This record gives sequence, C-alpha cells and structure tokens, in this order.
Amino acid sequence: MLYTRWIFLWITWTMAQPFAIAVHGGAGHITPHNLPPEKVQKIEQYLREVVEEGYALLNQGRMALEVVEIAVRRLEDAGWFNAGRGAVLNEDGFPELDAGIMDGKDKRVGAVAAVSQTQNPITLARLVMERTPHVLIVGTGADSLARLWRLPPFQNQGYPQSETLWASGTVGAVALDKYGNLAAATSTGGIPRKKRGRVGDSPLVGAGLYAENGVVAISTTGHGEYFIRSVLAYDIAARLRYIRTSLPEAIQEAFQQRLEPIGGTGGVIAVSPTGEIFFHFNTPGMYRAGKDAKGTLMVGIFR
Repeated sequence: MLYTRWIFLWITWTMAQPFAIAVHGGAGHITPHNLPPEKVQKIEQYLREVVEEGYALLNQGRMALEVVEIAVRRLEDAGWFNAGRGAVLNEDGFPELDAGIMDGKDKRVGAVAAVSQTQNPITLARLVMERTPHVLIVGTGADSLARLWRLPPFQNQGYPQSETLWASGTVGAVALDKYGNLAAATSTGGIPRKKRGRVGDSPLVGAGLYAENGVVAISTTGHGEYFIRSVLAYDIAARLRYIRTSLPEAIQEAFQQRLEPIGGTGGVIAVSPTGEIFFHFNTPGMYRAGKDAKGTLMVGIFR
C-alpha cells in the first residue's frame, strides 16, 4: 500500500509541474511586403505543429533535451528555414551546417560546425555530446562521425539560393520539462555566400545557446558574429543569476547594452524555470511559436 501511495503521489507531483516549449525559425528583414500571405499561413501552421508536438511530448513526461532535439530536427527537415534541407550555400556553392545542443541539468553540450554530410546536424551534435568526450567537432571530422553513426545524408531541397532566402535564418528550440530540466538547441546554414569554414554563433555555448536548470534556456538567431562578440546568451543568463533581474529585463538590457551598441541584429527565445516563454528581436520579423506552462499558445512572424 505504501509503495502504491508513493507512485500515486509521484504521478500527481509530475502532472502538476510546469512545462513549456518555444521555437524559432530565424529573425531578419521579414515583412508582409516580402513574405506572401500563403507562405505566412504555411509557416505559422508548421511552427504551430512543431510546438504542439513538443508540448505533447513534454506532457507525456519526455525530457527537455530530447524534445528540443526533435523540434529542431523538424525545423531542419522543413526546407523552409536556413537549416538542414533549406540551408543556404557558401561562396563555393555547397552547404556548411552548424548546430549545438545543451542540457541545463548538468551543462553538457554537443556541437558541430561546417558539416555537409548530414541532414540533421542537431542530432549529430547530441551524439557528439553523448558518445564522445568532446564538445565541438568540425568539418570532415564531424562528417565522418555522421557516416559512422549512419545519420540520414544531406539532401538539399534543390531551390536556388535566392528562393530559400524568404525563409530567413537559424532555427532553435528551448524547453522546460516536468522534472525542472531546461534545454536549448540551435541549428543553422549560416550566412549566404559565407567564406568556406566560417562558423557562426549557433554551435557556440553562451553565444548561440545556453541552458542552466533554475536559471534559463535560450536560443538565439541573427548575425552570428555579433552574438559571439557579445556572448549574448550567457550575458542574459548571468544577469539572471548575479543581478537577479527579471527575464524580460535581462533580455532587453543585454540587447541594449551588449548587442546593439556594436551593430548586432537578431532575436532570442527563452523559457524560464517556471514555464514562462519570451521572444525578443530587433529586426522587422522573427518566425516564432511557443506554448507556456499555462497552455497559452503563441505564434507570430511580424512585429
């Protein structure tokens, strides 16, 4: 009887714990003038589906780390965003993909950069975290692991680069699970016509993503060099930890004091330890969606 009661109490407790998820598909010069209504409808519906799927998985008790990987993999597979199948090409005409994932429970991180042999670099990043003693593996070294682990090969959707630009940039996800764990994941094709070997902020801890239980989970999007220089994701987390400001204030102040003075543009998504979700961007638009601990669904593109 005691054991049965313990199980009942555990189930009741986990059902009462907050959980939440948010995703993004990039920030940039996205306006009603350059994004036709039919594409707006398609993207919003897809983002809604990704969030609802992730929220359902969290409700089932799945871990935040797993859910952010699944969400980002869905965004990589869409072909509408600058990640995975939809990735833009470098100056030599081929894709080089970056991705990173972070577990807020123990601050484990996996990341890859300049890979071209897998459609889902976010899964490769997680395997780097779980199957190697390393954090970041790049180029041919990462591609060889993708082949070794039999990950699906890269298959570009075949659109000319100019046709993919309407989908804008980087994709990412942040989540809080029922056990209080936070996680973040970010994936990108980088800047169109970038130099061979260029690495942006997406796979870099503290710039393109950050997650720490009890503090915050963050994924960023924008011009990566500025997010690297401002260490924006960690700067937000540090304000929460040391200054103990609110999450909206920490994000706004980080943009105003760190990113914007050096010319940076882009956006962030964030989830708090209590299941609040926040979106912030200083560009005309950002593909975004989320569902907070209260079950409130938010989907948007423009300001």
